[in-house]
Amino acid sequence: MNVMQERKKVQKQNFDNSWYKPGAPKWKIILWYFVNVIFFNSHLFPVVGPKVFLLKLFGAKVGKRFAIKPGVYIRFPWHFEAGDYVSIGENVFIDNREKVILHNQTTVSQGAMILPGYHDYKKSSFGIVLMPVIIEEGVWIASRAIVCGGVTCGSHSFLTAGSVATRNLEPYTIYTGNPAKPVRERVIED
Repeated sequence: MNVMQERKKVQKQNFDNSWYKPGAPKWKIILWYFVNVIFFNSHLFPVVGPKVFLLKLFGAKVGKRFAIKPGVYIRFPWHFEAGDYVSIGENVFIDNREKVILHNQTTVSQGAMILPGYHDYKKSSFGIVLMPVIIEEGVWIASRAIVCGGVTCGSHSFLTAGSVATRNLEPYTIYTGNPAKPVRERVIED
């Protein structure tokens, strides 16, 4: 008998994420969807001040001098925290069904993705697994880099362009590749 026939297969008809509670009533989720599309995910509204107001109105915790460029997607602001002097570049995708915390002085560059959830490839039902993402002080997530669920990016670590963090990043370390590997110490000279 063929080995492939004996193995279990994905059964997506058994997918059930009814256990997941997004943390807000349905009306708030629907309202946020439209606010997100019009003011955040769009490139037609570049003004930061109203965006900060809207994020806070929907439950986000945002510090002073927060900068957010156009084209940013934030799934649920009530699961989002950003400290002081945080910068988020164009077309950043934050799929925060779970908590995402950006500590002071962090940068998330253009096209980066923060993904606190994924489908469990080991389960036939293809269920969802959620884990928070913590980006500590002074971290730089470069363009098109990806930070996966459960990852803590240690203080002042640097994830280079296009790299994928699947495990915690050590402080003051530069990471590159997929999966990201440490390549050298991050030294800040002045």
